[in-house]
Amino acid sequence: MTFRRQLIASAALAAATFALPLAAQAQTILKAADVHPPGYPTVVATESLGKKLEAATKGKFKMQMYPGSVLGDEKTMIEQTQIGAINILRTSLGPVGAVVPDVNVFNMPFVFRNEAHMRAVIDGPIGQEILDKVSNGPTRMVALAWMDGGSRHLYTKKPVKTPADLKGVKVRMMGNPLFVDTMNAMGGNGISMGYGEVFSALQTGVIDGAENNPPSLFTSNHYTTGTKYYAQTNHLIIPEMLVMSRVTWDKLSKEEQALVKKFGREAQFEQRALWDKSVADYTVKLKAAGVQFTEVDQKLFFDATAPVRAKYGAPYADLMKRIADVK
Repeated sequence: MTFRRQLIASAALAAATFALPLAAQAQTILKAADVHPPGYPTVVATESLGKKLEAATKGKFKMQMYPGSVLGDEKTMIEQTQIGAINILRTSLGPVGAVVPDVNVFNMPFVFRNEAHMRAVIDGPIGQEILDKVSNGPTRMVALAWMDGGSRHLYTKKPVKTPADLKGVKVRMMGNPLFVDTMNAMGGNGISMGYGEVFSALQTGVIDGAENNPPSLFTSNHYTTGTKYYAQTNHLIIPEMLVMSRVTWDKLSKEEQALVKKFGREAQFEQRALWDKSVADYTVKLKAAGVQFTEVDQKLFFDATAPVRAKYGAPYADLMKRIADVK
């Protein structure tokens, strides 16, 4: 090809390129992930963040949501987020606490008096401090916002009102020694078990009960295994976190970072409203299915778990006092 023809071809290619819409050239796809299924409050709120960001940046950023663990389990997705393969992730606090220890304070039994207390803490200075510690620590993630994970209560095959009622009762707990010790202190026999194994374990009598929030109790169908008694213990109220990959964050302009933070904060409150509605709806469904909700004297369980807070909470004693002082 002659130089003249090369010049003409290059000019034509350049013209074709500039003829493309600007958004098509510059658009960045942000991959967001969650272990929860489509329609779950955390998923919906994260999708809303994406839509707002796309509109505010005139299409420069577009979010693709991957719910329902399609990109792996939570540990795998955190690793992908740290290298920038996933851009935005809703995560539980367990894996984060391994890197930023202060996060573990929220795993303590009865560290919060109730959900209103938990929300006052995460919405205020303490919540922001912990978000900042995650962002500024070695996590390689930027913490954008908090999300509700609900209050965990006991569901068993016999009524439970006091710690004495749990004697000999085998209760599934999340795989963390802190949670197993919590159940043992509450009077039961804590059994560490994967969530996917719980249904068959309840059916076969390997365990006598478990603990979770109303939406999870219903959607898992655990209530169909004879666990008709739901004791309102509120023993664990653990918030969750919305994070962005540090790799992604560092590529954003200051203005874009401010937008992501703003929409992340809005997602925190949008998810909360969706969560409250979800709890109310599933509570109605559970009661209609014959599940008996029982009020308990929480102080009995609070006092029983004091040794657990003393054992695991010692490094966070000052922080726990500050949390207790929040009105």
